[in-house]
Amino acid sequence: MEIKGIHHVSAITANAKENYHFYTEVLGMRLVKKTVNQDDTSVYHLFYADEVGNPGTDLTFFEIPNAGTTYPGISSISGTSLRVPNDAALSYWQERFDNNGVEHHGISTQGDRKVIHFRDPEKQRLTLISDENNQGVPSGKPWAKSRASIEHGITGLGPSKLTVQNPDPTVKVLTDLLTFTQTGSYPSSIEGQEDILVFSTGEGGNGAEIHLEVRNDLPRERPGRGSVHHVAFRVENKEELAEWRDRLRQARIPNSGLVDRFYFQSLYFREPNGILFELATDGPGFATDEDVEHLGESLALPPFFEEQRTEIEAKLKPLDTKQP
Repeated sequence: MEIKGIHHVSAITANAKENYHFYTEVLGMRLVKKTVNQDDTSVYHLFYADEVGNPGTDLTFFEIPNAGTTYPGISSISGTSLRVPNDAALSYWQERFDNNGVEHHGISTQGDRKVIHFRDPEKQRLTLISDENNQGVPSGKPWAKSRASIEHGITGLGPSKLTVQNPDPTVKVLTDLLTFTQTGSYPSSIEGQEDILVFSTGEGGNGAEIHLEVRNDLPRERPGRGSVHHVAFRVENKEELAEWRDRLRQARIPNSGLVDRFYFQSLYFREPNGILFELATDGPGFATDEDVEHLGESLALPPFFEEQRTEIEAKLKPLDTKQP
């Protein structure tokens, strides 16, 4: 059993319409699935990804209309990275961000990679990371109808950053329970703080890393709009997922057991610092119930919610995602 890399990251938005505009019109990502939060079907769950929603390319959002302000802190997923093909792409994005009024900090260096740290309109903590010198998990492909440059487009998820006060229990879960190994470190951008530790799994590279930040100067994060709910890691299939469930039980770590999300199978657990991890299968994928050419254009519901469609649609605010 080996974790293959990052599967998806799920965050919180308070406004699905504005969220859809930013991630498709500004970032040029494709909405590959417009569905509902399976734990609260009165709100949307939006999936943005590459051309077909390949595993490792999905940034998803739960809409929580009353979500308050996020107060950043420890015990959190404090940063989400998006991969771009090379360093030249960052110059394109820096200009695009300037032209679209996107808050960013210019091109900088993170370890041996070039990055741009930026925020979405709800202060989601995001980073574009260059694949210029990357080796490891292959990237996805930008959508041919992207609003942004296809040549310089976003190709998938990069490292997720975790922020904790005591790193030891998190490191133990990553390395002893899961299949990560420490492969490096780089200086923190915060003066006086410890180096950020890099952990890698599977083929490694930008698509298979966790970056662990230690902070002793922050309270526990209070999540809200613009915060990350969980990070999911890739496993091959349902059979392997069942083995991970058994491994968690043997380690006496409480977990959700296997959960059918229809587009993939999942398992959830919290590591000792309280951060929510998910293990998710690579398939069956987002084309299971929609034609590839029309992904995300209409409300997709898993079969076990289809009988409730009329009731569910009545509760949702209209969100036009039809493509021209």
